[in-house]
Amino acid sequence: MSDTASGVLRDEHQLILGVADALETMLNETAGGAASDLDALSDCVTFFRLFADACHHAKEEDLLFPELESAGLPHDDGPIAVMLDEHRRGRLFVKAMAEAHPGVQAGDAGAQATFERNARGYIDLIRNHITKEDNVLFMMADHLVHGATCRQLCGAYERSDGRLFEERTKAQLEALAARLADRA
Repeated sequence: MSDTASGVLRDEHQLILGVADALETMLNETAGGAASDLDALSDCVTFFRLFADACHHAKEEDLLFPELESAGLPHDDGPIAVMLDEHRRGRLFVKAMAEAHPGVQAGDAGAQATFERNARGYIDLIRNHITKEDNVLFMMADHLVHGATCRQLCGAYERSDGRLFEERTKAQLEALAARLADRA
């Protein structure tokens, strides 16, 4: 168990960035041509959907942000509002990638362009988002949430991690991230 409100979330950021880097490498390898590793592209989308959003962002939105609101940060203004908007925008990029992927598999150049545009948009968004969280919001969180409240929050993170994400465990999603990072 982490001893800060952001420790687990910061660790998860490293996995998310690793998969973003892997996806960028795959896109650069196929720039101007057809993607060669369609399964790996699909795995990136799955990882972002299940790990980055359903696991990681859910912990932020359902556990951390309400705790920060209790400590006095506003929900509809400031860093929490910015993070929530970026989560929403990230979901749109991932959804568009998922919707374009069957066309990519069929060799549709338009679908490939749509996939790549949304993938690059997501990569840029998630990198900037993580920088803001790590260097602004999480610094605030670690200052505002401590002691028994922090221990309760970290316990809630652990319980959240124990659930399944479309029949996959967090450990399975972490293993997927490692395979994608190794591939890149």
